Amino acid sequence: MSDQRYDDEFLKRLRNDIPITKVIQHLDWPCKTRDGRFVFLCPRCQETESAVNPRTNLGRCFRCETNFNPIDFTICAWRCDFRTAVEHLTALLPR
Repeated sequence: MSDQRYDDEFLKRLRNDIPITKVIQHLDWPCKTRDGRFVFLCPRCQETESAVNPRTNLGRCFRCETNFNPIDFTICAWRCDFRTAVEHLTALLPR
């Protein structure tokens, strides 16, 4: 396994510059618009008591009280490690 480290600025871009809604849809994760707001199936508790805050770029499950940024969501949904999630999300970064 490589000892590659990611600098803080790059990780900040992954968390902030890729809309969480785009990540959820790209992963083909169950989601929909309900009453005018984007909701998703929580990858942790499997409930849909969720919402997305575009201002903070976080997804929130109100049932298990978990916040997800794009990296966290990918790790949880894919059940993958941090490095795999980062490598996958890199392709979604705006150029």
